[in-house]
Amino acid sequence: MTEPAPSGLQITIVDHPLTRAWLAVLRDESTPNPAFRNALARIATMLVYEAFSDAPEEPVAVTTPVGTAPCTRLVSPPLFVPVLRAGLGMLDAALAAVPDAGIGFVGVARDEATAVPVEYLASLPQDLRGRSVCVLDPMLATGGSLVHTLDLILARGATDVTAVSVVGAPEGVAALRTWGKPLKLVIGAVDECLNESKFIVPGLGDAGDRQFGPR
Repeated sequence: MTEPAPSGLQITIVDHPLTRAWLAVLRDESTPNPAFRNALARIATMLVYEAFSDAPEEPVAVTTPVGTAPCTRLVSPPLFVPVLRAGLGMLDAALAAVPDAGIGFVGVARDEATAVPVEYLASLPQDLRGRSVCVLDPMLATGGSLVHTLDLILARGATDVTAVSVVGAPEGVAALRTWGKPLKLVIGAVDECLNESKFIVPGLGDAGDRQFGPR
């Protein structure tokens, strides 16, 4: 389901039996860390496939064992930018789908007292003009970390930007609408709300802690 918005935000909710099944594994509080990482990679694969459903292609001729086949390839491999640390669990799946992609990193920690994002790493090419960028961030809660990352990317000249998240809250989606820049958001589900601690309800907990353990 794709929902365009006048703000320039285009939302695609990947509501599919397989994404719903893997999301159930992620939501279950009894899922151990290794199984959580596996489920995150599986659902990330499906979300990334959807994110590139309209990627520009160019024709190529491929020689097969018995002839020549007309095929296509991506015009320009993207730059994947996982938001650390939780986004790391989506990176291998994204690279499996697009092996020629580049990689950048943005590290953002949430101040637990204020819920304000605090940047501790930004490793990105200085010039992103003309390059497709795909941000990987499992949780879209307040939207603060994602908007911070998007600002860094746009400041380097990027205009073709996609964000891929597993679960979001209406408040996070609203923050992206308020941000107002052109953006494609591909997401597995938009949940009910944020609680007083700014966690998504029902959500799946802290995606970083559930992959790697508490800090």
